[in-house]
Amino acid sequence: MKKRSTRKILEANLARSSALKDDFILWLHNVRSLHNVGAAFRNADAFGVKEMYLSGYTPRPPRPEITKTAIGAEEHVVWKAIDNPLQTITDLKKTGYQIIGLEQTNRSELLSEFKPETQKICLILGNEVTGIDSDIIPLLDTAVEIPQFGMKHSLNVSVACGVALYAFLLKVQSLS
Repeated sequence: MKKRSTRKILEANLARSSALKDDFILWLHNVRSLHNVGAAFRNADAFGVKEMYLSGYTPRPPRPEITKTAIGAEEHVVWKAIDNPLQTITDLKKTGYQIIGLEQTNRSELLSEFKPETQKICLILGNEVTGIDSDIIPLLDTAVEIPQFGMKHSLNVSVACGVALYAFLLKVQSLS
């Protein structure tokens, strides 16, 4: 076994096609940490996400702190600032998007058991401490949570983002 060069890795990556490239939106709302935003950009790039939305007080590029964690991925991921999240959710629903929150609610499904209804998915991640805002929760079509088995009941936003994107990549591929 021998490690591949970064050039060979890039060639292999570019030869693949992500199931998330056409219709999957990753949305960060009121995420405060520049590190988490940068890591989300890096995750979005790695998993081939179509687009990222940033709303509330989520920091936006260009910021050196985002670039440091994203390692420039924010230049390769299409993103937009959302000024009116509630209207944007309504508009996405009208175009057939399933709005899913990564949140622990009284009705959330385990991500491992969740079956999406469509390939048009908008996954919303919320604040590091308080999660998704209470005014957005009623607009979600559903909420999913990452199964956990330890004493702590949450993951860092950047870690949860990566876990969720990988799970959704597998789920959306199975719809094809």
